[in-house]
Amino acid sequence: MLIDFHTHAFPDAISKRAIDKLAHLSGGLEPQGQGTVASLKEEMARDGVDISVVLSIATNPEQQTNVNNFAKKISDEKSIFAFGSVHPDADNALEELERIKDMGLKGVKLHPEYQGFYADDEKMKPIYKKISSLGLITVFHSGYDYGYAPPYHCMPDNLLNALKWFDSPVVAAHWGGVSCGVEVIEKLCGSDLYFDLSFGYGVMPRAVAQMIVDKHTPGKLLFASDMPWHRPIWEKRLIENLDISEEDKEKIYYKNAMRLLGI
Repeated sequence: MLIDFHTHAFPDAISKRAIDKLAHLSGGLEPQGQGTVASLKEEMARDGVDISVVLSIATNPEQQTNVNNFAKKISDEKSIFAFGSVHPDADNALEELERIKDMGLKGVKLHPEYQGFYADDEKMKPIYKKISSLGLITVFHSGYDYGYAPPYHCMPDNLLNALKWFDSPVVAAHWGGVSCGVEVIEKLCGSDLYFDLSFGYGVMPRAVAQMIVDKHTPGKLLFASDMPWHRPIWEKRLIENLDISEEDKEKIYYKNAMRLLGI
């Protein structure tokens, strides 16, 4: 079995516009697929993925309801588990978290660059506490973001500071932080964080990836791709070229995700 813990899909009506905009912001990344749910499922079948976690982001307060309604619509809890999102500046963010829980969604995605907050900003404490009280999973975009200039808002120090406000699982995307390998090894490995292993192929040096795997418990690592920006088969190729036992690969490929998702 293979569970991809970090993918994206958009409503059909806006998928092309969204993909084109994000590709431009990234400096010209070539999308793998069309960015729709149907396209994601085609790529899953091609790369041998059984389940994808689809992560959406409310980039402004007014988007919350639509983003979460879309997540509920596509989440069949068979091949797709979609997470919701709240915007820190929304007056009803705490109520929306309750609605996310009531809809049966398993978690939320937060993107400090897109949403304009530092991960350890004091204003986030009520949101994190609410997430924890509801038992939801939180996935942070962490590290650099190709569409934005520094300073970045979710670096290893920010995440470490924010962890004190959480009592539910927290996932640092992209191996703990895009282009933050050394800092991740020094500061985050061994902490109470999950890392999703997305967007590593061709970006994360093999030696750095091996050090992260060696220093962070295999029970806290989640296979992930960042579709449509990286293919699952690419990320699997990186993992297969690391020194990891078959038992630990099973944890990374699906067992850890099954435990988090309750399946």
